[in-house]
Amino acid sequence: MALKLLFWELEKHLKSSSGASVVAIDNKIEQAMDLVKSHLMYAVREEVEVLKEQIKELIERNTQLEQENNLLKNLASPEQMAQFQAQTETGGSPNGTAPPPAGTTQVLPSTQSSSASA
Repeated sequence: MALKLLFWELEKHLKSSSGASVVAIDNKIEQAMDLVKSHLMYAVREEVEVLKEQIKELIERNTQLEQENNLLKNLASPEQMAQFQAQTETGGSPNGTAPPPAGTTQVLPSTQSSSASA
């Protein structure tokens, strides 16, 4: 009888401590998830700031290129503009040569003697 009582007490103790340890484990999991969430939010905020800066730089570069494009259009002769339009429609490059590398400016023949610069 005493042995049966001992097992009953031990079982009762294990069940109660098991319930407490489950709660403790749940709390630890919740804390870990909160920590992961805060780290992810921080990383996302940093990435957003980097992307905002890149967008700002790209907008500035686009504006600069649009201004340069408008200047070149204004300095080009009607014949050069017609030739350019024909080339863009056929997908060709000027004078059968390869297009200039990215980031460089191609000077049209009528603008070489001009003193205007971008």
